[in-house]
Amino acid sequence: MTMGSNVSLTALSENIGSAIVSLGWSSPTGEGDADVSVLLLDGHGKVRSDADFYFYNNPVAADGSVQLLGKEPAGEGSEDRISFDLTAVPAEVERIVVAASRYEGARFGELDDLRVTLADAVGESLLRFVIEDGGQVSAIIFGELYRRGEEWKFRAVGQGYESGLAGLATDFGVDIEDDEAEPEADPEAEGARENPVSSPGTAPQTMPETVPDAVRTAVPEAVLDAVPAPRTPAEEEAAPKKRAARPRTAKKKAAPPRAPVKSLAENESWRQARLFPVSALKNDRDRETRATSVLLSVMAQVPRFGRRITAPFGAPSGRMETFTEVSLPHGDTPRRPDGVIRVERAGKLWTALVETKTNGNPLKSDQVQAYMDIAARRGYEAVITLSNDVALEGRPLVDVKIDRRRKHQVALWHLSWAEVAHQAQMLIRHEGVGNAARTWLLQDLLHYLQHDNSGCHGFQNMGAAWVPVRNGINDETLCQGDPRALEVVENWERLVRQVCLRLGGELGQKVLPAQRSRRGTDPGARRARLADQLCLEGRLQAELRVEGAPGLLTLSADLRTARLRTSVEIPAPEQGYPLTWVKRLLRRLAEAPADLHVETLVEGGAGGPRGTLERLRPEPGDLLPKDGSARITGFRLSLFKGMGSGRGSAESGFIRSVDDAVHRFHTSVMAHLDAPTTGRTAMTGAARERAAV
Repeated sequence: MTMGSNVSLTALSENIGSAIVSLGWSSPTGEGDADVSVLLLDGHGKVRSDADFYFYNNPVAADGSVQLLGKEPAGEGSEDRISFDLTAVPAEVERIVVAASRYEGARFGELDDLRVTLADAVGESLLRFVIEDGGQVSAIIFGELYRRGEEWKFRAVGQGYESGLAGLATDFGVDIEDDEAEPEADPEAEGARENPVSSPGTAPQTMPETVPDAVRTAVPEAVLDAVPAPRTPAEEEAAPKKRAARPRTAKKKAAPPRAPVKSLAENESWRQARLFPVSALKNDRDRETRATSVLLSVMAQVPRFGRRITAPFGAPSGRMETFTEVSLPHGDTPRRPDGVIRVERAGKLWTALVETKTNGNPLKSDQVQAYMDIAARRGYEAVITLSNDVALEGRPLVDVKIDRRRKHQVALWHLSWAEVAHQAQMLIRHEGVGNAARTWLLQDLLHYLQHDNSGCHGFQNMGAAWVPVRNGINDETLCQGDPRALEVVENWERLVRQVCLRLGGELGQKVLPAQRSRRGTDPGARRARLADQLCLEGRLQAELRVEGAPGLLTLSADLRTARLRTSVEIPAPEQGYPLTWVKRLLRRLAEAPADLHVETLVEGGAGGPRGTLERLRPEPGDLLPKDGSARITGFRLSLFKGMGSGRGSAESGFIRSVDDAVHRFHTSVMAHLDAPTTGRTAMTGAARERAAV
């Protein structure tokens, strides 16, 4: 689509009861990011109340019409996805604005590949709109969904705001409040808010009176309808000065868990009675049956958890029922999927068949194909596969044939047990479900999933190629183009994604694999290039972006030396003296391990002074370059440990050693460092953005 164009969703798909809108971008440095927001507008182009403003502190609509699903890695950057149940949108809402914003002076011109895509209920991509240049704006309206009679349409907008999310939200009638006292209004910032500007290549929807007529004629009419006019002085006077409930845009802080209650057991050998026992699981079939029943029952009894699992698959928000061991006709022999999920909304049913595998067993193409055919014939919406494996971008786990001649299309989705555990952790430890009984159910589910006997412990095997590749690297017999190296690279990517899920669940923060633009846009070509690099250098590398951390957590596995390295680079302060920087850094690392390596980074890339924390604590001056003219650009902190030799997740396995290395480095090093100077913004009534502490 081009800026200002619009299209009817019913002309693109018959499955538009629900939709997934994805906003994406990439960064040349690999560190740029933005936050999405959604506004529901009435016929006057304003929110009905502040509750119609959805962002990171208000991610889910009570009626299920809007849900912010969070970020996922995509291509060379990330995508922030939003689920819309268009059948649940209140009748008085005529437009849905989808926007994104940056924080603390960051601009969209610093990001690449700004885009918005929309997919229907079966996951079929319907449209794509690319913003060529974000320009010097800190908020952009990417597009909007709007009603025309009985149908929904989408308009590509691409409208920029210099005043950021504060100015954009305020112009749509949202009353903004900061967690701190509001400072005196800044006339320049207020003026910027009242006159949103477009990014280069786009045109503002509302023009000040002084804009020449020649500029006005260049504005597409479709864009003029898309963005509201600034509020007039009369409207400002009529607006209430204080509302009862106002959105706070500084991020909420999760309360720490309460201290565990002391057990009444006579000795430590006693075990608590469990709703979901892990004993008497004799074989894989028993594990699959019990795991499916345990998960689906909790999804039905804890609506917020069930919604969190099914929303990414296009399911509406409604009454959920789950079933196991359902018999469905298929030729001469009936089929029995492991489970069925049904959601009722306004008299309509959304149905998904579930195929489950545990204990590392692979999914079978013929089974999944049969369920896809059954779902298509019966008018079901989706087939969900669930296993220990982690899906890769652009690489389906199961190859199935989809008959495009069928009027009814079925979506195929995959879910990892690690993702299920991650969602349970987020709700239990950080977000809550508002009910003690439901919290207890989730805790028992999480205990079951994490028990070794359940078979639901996520990705746990580096594959048959792991040992031959390690031996080939040590013997220098592994050649570029060897398919076994590619298999190891793919499994490394799966492991890194799982490590991100586990760390994010512990912290209650977003943890994503960081991808650099220079690595290319095609996932297959990127993996082939990394496989060749593995053959030459004998190393596997990854970068993790931890929300609120001062830098990327870098993970490197050297297969020649059998050592893991976890590290982070932190920039030098902009003010002060180098010796003061060093002393302050060492004070922050007072609880860090004594074997932590600290290296000074100097301009020009030349290696600077380095040493272990144990040696540097009494002599911090040893970190200063001997050449006084060398400018310090930052510091690199690194921990080393031996890596497991086995391909699995046993105590001596490679997967366990990677998990332990990342966990140890974050808890003992990164958690004690200063937050980055560029943080999430908190908005004031004067439309100024500043970092939320």
